[in-house]
Amino acid sequence: MLNTLMTLYRENPREGRLFAVIALGFLAIYFIPAGTGRFDNAVLEAVYLTNWYAREHVILCLLPAFVIAGAMAIYISQGSVMRYLGPDASRPVALGVASVSGTLLAVCSCTVLPLFGGIYKRGAGLGPAIAFLYSGPAINVIAIVVTSKVLGAEIGIARGIGAIAFAIVIGLIMHLIYRREEGERALKSRRGFGADDEGKPLSITIAFFGLMIGILVFANWASVPDSPGWMAIYQVKWVITALLAAGFAGLLIWQWNWPPKQVLVLAALLVAIALLFPHYPQLTFGVGIIGLMMVALSRDQDREWVTQSWDFTKQILPLLVIGVFIAGLLLGRPGHEGLVPEQWVQAAVGDNSLTSTALASVLGAFMYFSTLTEVPIVEALMGAGMGKGPALALLLAGPALSLPNMLVIRTVIGTQKTLVYCALVVVMATVSGFIYGNFQ
Repeated sequence: MLNTLMTLYRENPREGRLFAVIALGFLAIYFIPAGTGRFDNAVLEAVYLTNWYAREHVILCLLPAFVIAGAMAIYISQGSVMRYLGPDASRPVALGVASVSGTLLAVCSCTVLPLFGGIYKRGAGLGPAIAFLYSGPAINVIAIVVTSKVLGAEIGIARGIGAIAFAIVIGLIMHLIYRREEGERALKSRRGFGADDEGKPLSITIAFFGLMIGILVFANWASVPDSPGWMAIYQVKWVITALLAAGFAGLLIWQWNWPPKQVLVLAALLVAIALLFPHYPQLTFGVGIIGLMMVALSRDQDREWVTQSWDFTKQILPLLVIGVFIAGLLLGRPGHEGLVPEQWVQAAVGDNSLTSTALASVLGAFMYFSTLTEVPIVEALMGAGMGKGPALALLLAGPALSLPNMLVIRTVIGTQKTLVYCALVVVMATVSGFIYGNFQ
């Protein structure tokens, strides 16, 4: 019988693989432990986490990120990207620019993905793009400050130094591993545009993307009760966001020749919604993004902006939602259990051994952390006995990677490069955590 099946598979491998997927899917559903307390609770945790993600991250984080990524694909001069971030650009300049750019964002591992895809699609080299991908969620200054305040200056400084070094070293290693392939990609990218690759003046382009990134950052400004300065900004974050949006609207009228009447009508609508529903700023924010895209869609010269943003949305959003659901199923929400018992996690990372540090890195790589949530999670784990080495490893690997993040990166750079990148993050986090935990 086995020989018969192998013969049938060789004759039609596509149907054989389809049969295998159907059979495995059926067996998984047939033997699913439905009705058991742990499994039912894990499913509920997955639903809770996905619901929380949809409420807290899709409208305020992902939608503006998709819009920015779409704008990157058409409004940033490809010549400029190639000059500063391309495969042939100076390594110190390219990696430095990418790391600094990512550092200023203060976004989570999922929100950075459309922006990463945007600069990579526009011609950025693999090394600088990876440095940007890591630095966005891992290095931001506020995360380092909060880590120092909550967990101690020692681990905060170690996190800051480690994360900056990671962004540069991982980007450089990825460039060296794939330098031949990147050289061929650079040659193809140079074709199709000339030295006069025209765009808006650099100052206008910086203002355009700076205002959009400012809107993204302040709309997602999180509450940190222990920091008075941080909370002072938090109290007025929507005022700042509105002022930035007004400046962005003015720039569109001034430099992109958008019709003032349409922009003013949209602004009036947003003010009305904000006054009618003051406790639901996400509604105003979401309507603003939809209105922005509708105006762009009505203009032939800006329609491609909408097309590119929609392409990123189709590519990324479904995978993120699936990944968040699976992460919730396995690990639950912070402070809640999924299929993996919390006692296993605490027992596995309870000392500074190499095994515990490696497990903390792997655990961090698969968990989903929104911006700054990794700090109280690590604080709770350290209170339960987690060693300092595994704690640092978790802080270095966790914010930069997650299961949803991995699924999306694969669609941008391929399976092999994704596995290499994830392995580099886990290995470097493990080594750094082990050294910190045992030789401090």
